[in-house]
Amino acid sequence: MDFHLSTGALLMVFLCHMTSALEVPLDLPQPPTITLQSPKDYIFDPRENIVIHCEAKGKPHPSFSWTRNGTHFDVEKDSKVLMKPGSGTLVIDISGEKAEAYEGTYQCTAHNDHGTAVSNNIVIRQSRSPLWSKERIEAITVQMGVSLVLQCRPPAGLPPPVIFWMDNNFQRLPLDKRVSQALNGDLYFSNVLSEDTRNDYICYARFPHTQTIQQKQPISVTVLEMDTMNETVASLYNITKFSANPAGDYRPGFMTPLGATSTEMVLRGETLELECIAEGLPTPEMSWQKDGGELPTSRVSFLNYKKTLKISDVSEADAGDYTCTATNRLGTVDHVIKVTVKAAPFWIGAPRNLILAPNETGILTCKVNGDPKPDIRWFINGVPFENAPEDLTRKVDNDTVILSNVQSGSSAVYQCNASNEFGYLIANAFVSVLAEPPRVLTPPNQVYQVITNSPALLDCATFGSPIPTITWFKDSQISIKSGDPYVIHENGTLEINVAQSQNSGKYTCIATNNLGIKENHVFLEVKEPTRILKQPEYKVVQRGMSAIFECKVKHDPSLIPTMTWLKNNGELPDDERFEVDTDSLTIKDVTDEDEGTYTCIMNTSLDQDSASAMLTVVEATPTPAIVYEKPDPPTDLELTDQTERSVQLTWIPGDENNSPTQKFLIQYEDLLHQPNVWVNMTEVPGTSTTAHLDLSPYVYYSFRVLAKNQVGYSQPSQASRQYRTNPAAPDDNPSDVQGEGTEPGNLVISWRKLTGLQSNGPGLEYKVQWRQKDVAQEWSSRTVANVSQVVVSGTPIFVPYEIKVQSLNDYGNGPEAEVVIGYSGEDLPLSAPDGVLVMVHNSTLAEVHWEPVSSHSVRGKLKGYKVYYRRERGLHEAEEEADQESQDQVLTFSGNLTKGRLPDLQPYSLYNLFIRVLNSKGEGPPSPDKQFETPEGVPGPPSFLQVNPSLDSFTLEWGPPLNNNGRLIGYTLRYQPVNTTIETGPVKIMDFPVNETTVTLDNLNSSVLYKFDLNAKTVKGAGPSITKEASTAMETTVPSRHVDIATQGWFIGLMCAIALLILVLLIVCFIKRNKGGKYPVKEKEEAHQDPEIQPMKEDDGTFGEYSDTEDHKPLKGSRTPSNGTVRRDESDDSLVDYGEGGDGQFNEDGSFIGQYSGKKEKDTHEGNESSEAPSPVNAMNSFV
Repeated sequence: MDFHLSTGALLMVFLCHMTSALEVPLDLPQPPTITLQSPKDYIFDPRENIVIHCEAKGKPHPSFSWTRNGTHFDVEKDSKVLMKPGSGTLVIDISGEKAEAYEGTYQCTAHNDHGTAVSNNIVIRQSRSPLWSKERIEAITVQMGVSLVLQCRPPAGLPPPVIFWMDNNFQRLPLDKRVSQALNGDLYFSNVLSEDTRNDYICYARFPHTQTIQQKQPISVTVLEMDTMNETVASLYNITKFSANPAGDYRPGFMTPLGATSTEMVLRGETLELECIAEGLPTPEMSWQKDGGELPTSRVSFLNYKKTLKISDVSEADAGDYTCTATNRLGTVDHVIKVTVKAAPFWIGAPRNLILAPNETGILTCKVNGDPKPDIRWFINGVPFENAPEDLTRKVDNDTVILSNVQSGSSAVYQCNASNEFGYLIANAFVSVLAEPPRVLTPPNQVYQVITNSPALLDCATFGSPIPTITWFKDSQISIKSGDPYVIHENGTLEINVAQSQNSGKYTCIATNNLGIKENHVFLEVKEPTRILKQPEYKVVQRGMSAIFECKVKHDPSLIPTMTWLKNNGELPDDERFEVDTDSLTIKDVTDEDEGTYTCIMNTSLDQDSASAMLTVVEATPTPAIVYEKPDPPTDLELTDQTERSVQLTWIPGDENNSPTQKFLIQYEDLLHQPNVWVNMTEVPGTSTTAHLDLSPYVYYSFRVLAKNQVGYSQPSQASRQYRTNPAAPDDNPSDVQGEGTEPGNLVISWRKLTGLQSNGPGLEYKVQWRQKDVAQEWSSRTVANVSQVVVSGTPIFVPYEIKVQSLNDYGNGPEAEVVIGYSGEDLPLSAPDGVLVMVHNSTLAEVHWEPVSSHSVRGKLKGYKVYYRRERGLHEAEEEADQESQDQVLTFSGNLTKGRLPDLQPYSLYNLFIRVLNSKGEGPPSPDKQFETPEGVPGPPSFLQVNPSLDSFTLEWGPPLNNNGRLIGYTLRYQPVNTTIETGPVKIMDFPVNETTVTLDNLNSSVLYKFDLNAKTVKGAGPSITKEASTAMETTVPSRHVDIATQGWFIGLMCAIALLILVLLIVCFIKRNKGGKYPVKEKEEAHQDPEIQPMKEDDGTFGEYSDTEDHKPLKGSRTPSNGTVRRDESDDSLVDYGEGGDGQFNEDGSFIGQYSGKKEKDTHEGNESSEAPSPVNAMNSFV
């Protein structure tokens, strides 16, 4: 498929343009959709594999193929190319290959039975970092004050290199408003100064893909200070640029761009960079303006000391004339840049997938724009429309495809290609012809939570063909129509513009088409907003005192709040002086560093609120000493605004005694129900002198107030006058209502009684009601007083009951009671489990299975199953030998399990098992006995081992294992002499039949300790052994182990080391004696050595300082043969010698590649030039 591809900048167009397209569930037939593809312009690193992405979805899953440069690319014929399974992604291994062979334009095709989708044209190019062209660099000599340009001219790489200037020491050259680097990499001097003289101006080009850095040859610049200058003088000093007025100030002039005007073209959406660099002395200041308009502040930036104007995300409105102005104190100069904006094709509306039912009509539109106007071509399944088979049901009209009266089997993928000289766009949109009843894709019973006055969006994502019609209902009754406050969007989402508490509830969306109907329920919860009621206040605190910031918050009770405190918008210091409470922050022992702004933030999962206050720390007043005491009690308590259920209490605060009052505590006494008992009622801030008190009926109130400061609480105030509230019906019902039977046939209903304060009046009683759940019968009731439980008799066994307990008094009934579910009494289970089956896993583990009993036979709450099992006898024992003392073992398996494991069984045994059902009342009848056998295992150790020694023999006797765990087949004896604690002799092994339990071992060494290991065997293997040690000595007791030091390894090693040390000392003495008469060769050679040859420092191997005298002495510290010749195998001035590895090196053109590294210097010694002292070995050889 031949799509137009521009050589200009390419837009990266992915499938994300289609995110709003209709999604078809993947279990339905559908044409392919490209889900992932590589960018249009792909530059690869030749050191890595080429990976070209192409992923697609469809039903059935699509197959993939590729074209390269417009022709079919047979992936299977190229062993270096791999297509990932189930994917179209190509992985090209270019190791050992010429990467250029795989450059080209690639396009992916995804195909299935319902259509063909295509990717963009993906241009694959290899990154390149060419070498710098060789050139002769002339030294530059300039007169001080004139302008100068040092050209870089880097090689054209792919992608273009990053340019920077450095010196020989790899230090970047400093840039400022006088010296700047242009966009093309050249170095501009608005005017040169004497400090600009240097011989190492080096331009570097870094190629990002290959991480390669190329360098230009260094440029030498010399700046001369001369009062007058003419052509003769300039020629004499080889001055390349001079002025008739040297070192004098001069007006600005533009070095780039040249002339009064220039032009610049930029593509829409790209970044515009305009550059003006001026010369002049003093250095000119730069400014920019756009003729007839303002610069776009949000998208504009100035770089390079205002020499570069940068505008990002260019639009057509950015076209026009831009004027750059250079100014110094001698004048001003302007340059106008005429900017034109063109545009590669861009989407106004890309074609979207269509789902059509048979005989329906649909339209695909491809809305694009660009400058120049793009050409639009349509393709179907990758084939140009004009080449596709004729179909009267589809018609192309420029940017629109009209589909009419579609039929099953006409599904296809349509491609829209829009292109102009600056680029192209491709979009795939499939048309799927389906007949499908509605589906609701939104999960059922989803809960949405929003804050009051916020918008709420309730999803109802659906699919069907024809497209379903969406209808919304609230609480399954109220039909919702679009209009204030509701909006029903095209995709079925219901939006509530401003959610209120009355909008909470159940919402139902119904999707309908001619093939069916489907509904879904969601829930909306509208929460109260989080608000800070009391904000922290500005504080002025003396150093060493405490600062308290309050932050009282109101929030929705169903949301969990989190309080966070910040200082200066950062975290609080990690200091124990900062104490965070539920609604306050306390800073103890304040210091100057604590000054700042403190912010409390209250977060919930849905919203947050915050407030801030400043803390100022002042000098503490040294005198007089401040005495802090508890506050005096409040006075003059007065009751106002009296109503049936509330009263206003006011008071006059007492003296604070130098510590501010933090809060007031209001207490009350109920003279009717609890005389002489004061109860905490509420607290108010220390700045308040009134409190609104909510009251209960039928209470004789008296009030008092306590003040609290940092020292503590004051004494209570005098009690207020008594205030009596009138009786009323109860406001509350009893709490903790429960129903539970204590024995078969009863139901005990219990509750927690109301307090006297809650009774609201005289004659408090409780109306208890009950009825069997799920049975059509009336409520039974009983009214009682001064009790907290009622026993109901004659109930069925363990059935659920609905229970209500309502309070009432002489003034009426309390609120309607809530229904609580309870259960009548339990009885023992009626039946045992059936189908008991035992599966033996190994000799010690079995698994028992059973069928669960019916729920009605449990007659209570099922607690589990109890498995009783007992070992009857070993399988090798007769029935009359059964273990009469064996006790039942019991395992309880909780819950409604149907299997359990029996661990720690004894091998080769017969077990008996039965199971009982367990409920809260007890156990049911046992199941029929079930017997099972465990297989053989390894036996236990022999019951005893007795060793009777003599002078050179042993007589061993033993008994069979206490637990055979199977059929014994014999015994194995291992014995060996034991000389010391760590040394043993060879092991001898003897096997015995099962009927032998004694043996005599003859011909043993006398007075030797032996170790014996004996174990029994079954067909499953040998069991654990029993171990004894005995000696052939005459003594009957086991002798202690005597250790001979002469046989110990450490003693032998020590003696060898001493002998070796003595030998070395003798050799050294002998050498010293012979050396005294030898001729000092080394000293004589050094005395007659060439004075210009200085040896290397032998102690550390380092070089001395460099000497560059006229007699060309070698480097101090360099190694020089004694014959006076100097080896020159390697360069004297190689930078490689200063590195640490051999990978990085400079090319002959001055470039260096990879990391800055070099190889370590090799010390090469040839001949017999060594003048070191002879070694001890040489001395011995000379003696011989």
